[in-house]
Amino acid sequence: MPTVAENIVATLRANDVTRVYGLPGDSLNGFTDALRKDGTIRWEHVRHEEAAAFAASGEAGLTGELAVCAGSCGPGNLHLVNGLYDANRSRVPVLAIAAHIPTAEIGTGYFQETHPQELFRECSVYVEYVADPVQMPRLLEIAMREAVEKRGVAVLVIPGDVLLAEAKSDRVTRVERTEPRVVPSDAELQRTADLLNGADKITILAGAGVAGAHDEVVALAERLQAPIVHAMRGKEYIEYDNPYDVGMTGLLGFSSGYRAMEDADVVLMLGTDFPYPQFFPEHAKHVQVDIRGSQLGRRHPVDIGLVGTVKDTALALIPLLTGSHPTKHLEDSLKHYRKTREKLDDLAVPAGRKKPLHPQYVTRVLDRIAAEDAVFIPDVGSPVVWASRYLTMNGQRRLIGSFWHGSMANAVSQAIGAQTAFPDRQVIAMAGDGGLTMLLGELVTIVQNKLPVKIVVFDNSSLNFVELEMKAAGFVNYGTELQNPDFAAVAEAIGIKGFRVDVSDDLEDAMAAALAHDGPALVSVRANRQELSMPPAVTLEQAKGFTLYAIRTVLSGRGDELLDLASTNARQLL
Repeated sequence: MPTVAENIVATLRANDVTRVYGLPGDSLNGFTDALRKDGTIRWEHVRHEEAAAFAASGEAGLTGELAVCAGSCGPGNLHLVNGLYDANRSRVPVLAIAAHIPTAEIGTGYFQETHPQELFRECSVYVEYVADPVQMPRLLEIAMREAVEKRGVAVLVIPGDVLLAEAKSDRVTRVERTEPRVVPSDAELQRTADLLNGADKITILAGAGVAGAHDEVVALAERLQAPIVHAMRGKEYIEYDNPYDVGMTGLLGFSSGYRAMEDADVVLMLGTDFPYPQFFPEHAKHVQVDIRGSQLGRRHPVDIGLVGTVKDTALALIPLLTGSHPTKHLEDSLKHYRKTREKLDDLAVPAGRKKPLHPQYVTRVLDRIAAEDAVFIPDVGSPVVWASRYLTMNGQRRLIGSFWHGSMANAVSQAIGAQTAFPDRQVIAMAGDGGLTMLLGELVTIVQNKLPVKIVVFDNSSLNFVELEMKAAGFVNYGTELQNPDFAAVAEAIGIKGFRVDVSDDLEDAMAAALAHDGPALVSVRANRQELSMPPAVTLEQAKGFTLYAIRTVLSGRGDELLDLASTNARQLL
């Protein structure tokens, strides 16, 4: 009979898993040795278990298939947690093998002892402790199916001695993902159609749940004469080839997306868990379609909640719609979007001579010269803002990130998983200087694993988005300054082709050379620290906050910062 670890590897192989991300450790030796002996599943060595979980999240986010990571007992498990939170909240299928201390020592306060089941409970759809070989491979099969069907993280906690024990069964099961079609009842559809047919101004809010339903959602918008606003995770699925697109709403969004929502008398929410209640219009009626009934009404009270897949629900709903809606709301929304888009594009210009670069310009140049099927992965913070506003989706490009969990240091780590899964595809990490340095060791992983990842670093020597939040709340910036190295030189020392850009005139040539380089490359851009990413609607509280910030900054003796802020952002206010 094989060992439990060898049976795990055989089951992973039968389910087309070709790689496992992780960092070895003594409690994990039975598993890593089983991988070595099998030889068909690669051990993708990283420098931090958090990066292993992020890499698995990135791979699963791109492929939609099960990705696997592993960590040793105690600290190894703890390091996995943040990346697994991201995968679970992004609803991507990941299996984590979490090794545990020897069975006989559990509960004694042993070296590196933790309680893994409790650690992982909140960041998984399934977590179970394997106390005896007789539980396997059944628990493995359950864990895999939970991850695949619930689109989340499943964790198996296994002591090292159980991994090395002889298996009681050598059964190997293949878990096939189901693809159900879910449609609301006829009565629910008719009630929804009656509400929509009686409305004059309908706005669609589209989230990640519209994946695979692009044409059906556009057809629904045409029938309703409804502008389509998208959430960040819906951008890649609905923005392209869409004459009804009016941009984003929310803290990262456009004023046009905010206006299209605010002016609506009905908001039709399709596959979105958009989290900010302040951006939902109070006066409008709300209809929500989601495959998960538990999500209905979670963010804003709904007048009608429908459980269904977006594509099938849209197809069932369209024949019930009269198609006689006024066009003014759509026309006004599109006109506002064109003006908003022009204003945003006006900001994406070269900076003055010897001035730090505008991040809008950096992103626009990247967008223009990147491959038609590029994968973009922005770090949480200001890179997400610029990605949301200046990257163009086309149906081939992908845009993934820690958009729901909101963790720093995701970009490079998720790029490791993305590039490993697609070695011939252009994978671009849009890294903040804070995020890059948080897991800087993963640059070594990129070299060691021979991954041609491209990294664009927005080096503004600060935790930039945190500074914006402080300004908006009226606080003087404190504790946010970063003393950075020359990232291009660091990259070169590690074995990555490095480019440093200090002025706008050098950007395009450096970016083009980096993207064309046969191997990993990093472009470090001196970005303007004082660039404001203005929200689509500035609240009274935010306006008061900026005023307080200005007063407090002057009183603290840092009035020169206000001059830099005004100089940088005058073009946004004129």
